[in-house]
Amino acid sequence: MQKRTLSALLVIVCFLFVGCDSNAVYDVYKSLPNQWHKDSLASFKIQAPDTTNTYNLYVNVRNTNDYKYSNLFLIVELNYPNGRTIKDTLEYKMAKPNGELLGTGFTDIKENKLWYKGYDSSFKFTEEGDYQVNIQHAMRQSGNVNGIVNLEGITDIGFRIESALN
Repeated sequence: MQKRTLSALLVIVCFLFVGCDSNAVYDVYKSLPNQWHKDSLASFKIQAPDTTNTYNLYVNVRNTNDYKYSNLFLIVELNYPNGRTIKDTLEYKMAKPNGELLGTGFTDIKENKLWYKGYDSSFKFTEEGDYQVNIQHAMRQSGNVNGIVNLEGITDIGFRIESALN
């Protein structure tokens, strides 16, 4: 009887972990070293999900209190299987006016789920095959033309795809 109860409990726990995030189609993180070099890309290879459905795309960022800016500029490049490329320069708010970092988390690590595609109209993968997403930072010090070479405080960059049907 104990073995059956343990098995049932294990199945319930598995369903809880899987069931809590049923919208996610793809959710992968890349860890960064202590500093994110301006020429370093976080790359994600994605097999196109169902090309008939619509999706919301996100850039996920984990940062620590060492991140000392109120915003984050990213260059996100989406490469289609046929060779077409869409490149966007995006700005995200990372802190309140009082300097308190935005995001979720109770420790010194905050997690931010940032819209990439789908906020105004859902995104559709129009081609079958492998897509590639490249993300790099484009931060600059105020008043300085040259970019910040090594950005501190960002620990992980992620890319997430969610079904827009729910």
